Amino acid sequence: MTIKITLPDNSQKTFEQQQINFFDIAKSISTSLAKSAVAAKIFDAKNNKWNLVDLSHQINQDETIAIVTDKDAEGLEIIRHSTAHLMGAAVQELFPDAQVTIGPVIENGFYYDFAYKRTFTPEDLVAIEKKMHELAKQNIQVQREVWQRDDAVKFFNSIGEHYKAEIIASIPAEETITLYKQ
Repeated sequence: MTIKITLPDNSQKTFEQQQINFFDIAKSISTSLAKSAVAAKIFDAKNNKWNLVDLSHQINQDETIAIVTDKDAEGLEIIRHSTAHLMGAAVQELFPDAQVTIGPVIENGFYYDFAYKRTFTPEDLVAIEKKMHELAKQNIQVQREVWQRDDAVKFFNSIGEHYKAEIIASIPAEETITLYKQ
């Protein structure tokens, strides 16, 4: 089977395989693109819009795509979102009783709210930043999983993450729940 990929400049690449992920497509274009890629977009001609996907997303048909890097607005938002999760992991390692609540990307960065028995101190913030650097250096593989909403709610409740469970429970049942773990 041949998969034909059309890039934003209308150039095309073909792949002789059943399916391919976006990281491998980026790598086939250039090593530097693969290193700077943070996501990809697939053009939905039917609805005339781009759909954002992660680099592990597999395609098995001809598509028009774009690779997203940190130079793109979407790429910066993804980096901020990922950094918020990195901070969440650092906080939970340092303060195992802390619950992660919500942490959206904002115009100039991101924030994360935590439910914890006390306010974090300036010394805590220094320790959190240090732990974030340590975790980032580990280059831990991120894995994408698609879950049923009710299963995700049960999972987060089972690990004591009641705020996350509540947020997920508010998502309509027909929507896809994507969890990333590392």
